[in-house]
Amino acid sequence: MDLLEAFDRGREEFGRRVHRVSADQWSADTPCTEWTVRDLVNHVTGEHLWAPWLLRGATLTEVGDRFDGDVLGDDPVGVWDRAEKESSAAFHRPGALDLEVHTSGGLTAATDYGWQMTSDLAVHAWDLARGIGDDDTLAEDLAAAVYAYLEPRADSWRGAGVFGPPVKVPDSARVQDRLVALLGRQP
Repeated sequence: MDLLEAFDRGREEFGRRVHRVSADQWSADTPCTEWTVRDLVNHVTGEHLWAPWLLRGATLTEVGDRFDGDVLGDDPVGVWDRAEKESSAAFHRPGALDLEVHTSGGLTAATDYGWQMTSDLAVHAWDLARGIGDDDTLAEDLAAAVYAYLEPRADSWRGAGVFGPPVKVPDSARVQDRLVALLGRQP
């Protein structure tokens, strides 16, 4: 699965769960212990609001604080839909993946940025599903692609505080379970 296919699949997985959040679930807990369902959707939506700016070459300073705080307002689903649509257009723009983008980690190849965004979509789709009591099954090809990207990077990112300690699962566990366990989540 190539990056754009995985990115699109991740958007579908996350977006499907966003559309299933009922009015009384926005304050529900998620596996991201510091985030409610609303906090989690706000985080992912904010990342997608940043993407068009970064993929046009904007620096972090140029983007500034425009996406800090609550970006969801009174229409969380509508804001998510607009953000993911603009993010998708930015990633699919011809030549976008040939660039370097400014991130908090410095200049980053757009392909690495795209895989980071895809990983965020997939894992947080799982988190969101758990938070709202929805089916948490991810597309197997997406889970496999994200696992292949994250597995060699997980220890260094864990050292930076991005992931919790891995959870033990059998080698025979399905790839989705190995993915979430790698990132410190209990499958």
